Amino acid sequence: MLVLRSSPASPFGRKVKVAASVLGLLDRITIDPADTTNPDDTIRIQNPLGKIPALILPDGTVLYDSRVIVEYLDHISPGLRIIPADASRFEVLRLQALADGINDASILQVYEKRLRPEERRHPDWVAYQADKVARALSALEAVPPRAVTSPLVNIGDIALACALGYLDLRFKGAWRDNCPHLATWLAGFEAHVPMFAQTRIEPVEW
Repeated sequence: MLVLRSSPASPFGRKVKVAASVLGLLDRITIDPADTTNPDDTIRIQNPLGKIPALILPDGTVLYDSRVIVEYLDHISPGLRIIPADASRFEVLRLQALADGINDASILQVYEKRLRPEERRHPDWVAYQADKVARALSALEAVPPRAVTSPLVNIGDIALACALGYLDLRFKGAWRDNCPHLATWLAGFEAHVPMFAQTRIEPVEW
């Protein structure tokens, strides 16, 4: 069995789980929760960076980060592929990179409020990260990805859906007011990819 170290709230871990489901590999993976804030959690040994997700292979090899893990899952899939080999490959990988960047900037905003005492927070830093997210969403709203259909889901679609899901989780879905086309796209994705709804957790204050 493969072992995935992750947490329910991680958009990167969610990306791996949705990808595994689309590829038909979910039954080969055991989910093992990880606490990156706990110095005694073995995630710090499995991944020296102490970050999730990390995938432990049967021989003990550990793969990280999410982009490497989904590349591996795509490689071992017996059928479908979520990373194209044709000319669309780099368009798909670019969308994944943009979605992952939204996650990175969103998580930094959450960490600034959650981990720093109020008197030490940097509003300009938070605004800087929020602007990255806003620019990315504006670009995607102007030219949304093509509508998702079940056999044609790719890693760019999965990464974007998980990024938008993280904004729903941590920022009360405020992005939806300015991005109706993206909201419609996400509803279509969810309709074709059941694992996306199955990995949703309820929004929480941060």
